[in-house]
Amino acid sequence: MSTLKIAIQKSGRLNEESIQILKDCGISINNGNDQLKAEATNFPLEVLYLRNSDIPQYLIDGVVDIAIVGDNLLVEKGKDIKVIQKLGFSKCKVSVAVPKTFQYNSIKDLEGLRVATSYPNTVIDYFGSFGMKVDIHQISGSVEIAPNIGLADAIVDIVSSGSTLFKNNLKEVEVIFKSEAVLAVSPNVTPATQKIIDTLQFRIESVLRARKSKYILMNVPNDKIEAIGKILPVLKSLTVMPLAEEGWSSVHSVIDKDTFWDVIDQLKEAGAEGILVCPIEKMVL
Repeated sequence: MSTLKIAIQKSGRLNEESIQILKDCGISINNGNDQLKAEATNFPLEVLYLRNSDIPQYLIDGVVDIAIVGDNLLVEKGKDIKVIQKLGFSKCKVSVAVPKTFQYNSIKDLEGLRVATSYPNTVIDYFGSFGMKVDIHQISGSVEIAPNIGLADAIVDIVSSGSTLFKNNLKEVEVIFKSEAVLAVSPNVTPATQKIIDTLQFRIESVLRARKSKYILMNVPNDKIEAIGKILPVLKSLTVMPLAEEGWSSVHSVIDKDTFWDVIDQLKEAGAEGILVCPIEKMVL
């Protein structure tokens, strides 16, 4: 039987969240400290722990079949690599930042200036879209320090919370694009491997769907069920079960966690009582 090879960043937050989503998919991985390769015990999967910047090339060369990688890295090094699933974690922005003292009005203010970055191709494409050229200083690591030591006038780098920019007296002036972790696939996968990818993706979709949803139970007067049903987004139809008290029913449904409180307020106004909300481990459609 074929074994699916997946690349994961060898350290950092993306590593931890990547391992977690595989665990949530029911996949057990024997990974000890400092291992560069590990096998799953209950799924045809082999994990390769790689340096983040190397992953796109491993995909292109077919050394690995799939990878969990930041979308920003594919924009920089793997534009032709297919993304089959956005994963919703490790969200960030790739942004332009300048010193707080820089009198910034528009992107044209950076024409011909020095820009430090770990993403030279992204910088060339972005400034080129405005018909501009900048002097690129490619740096691996601590890009944000470049303006403070006189190496650059501006930077292009990943921004998450913005705290690193703040500590280095920088301000974000342009967002080039937003990024998150994605599941990317090599152009060289075999049909047998693709079947395993399809199985894994099905599991991942079930996990992600559950993460975005909450299971809700409530007591509703029977004459209010129709009104409640118009408020609740449902997969097919409400689950309604009669209660011991005549004229009342227990109504069950699934709601999106992003609109949770708005829906709860509407349900209370419509007559729902005893509302219980539970997490969902998996949601298979």
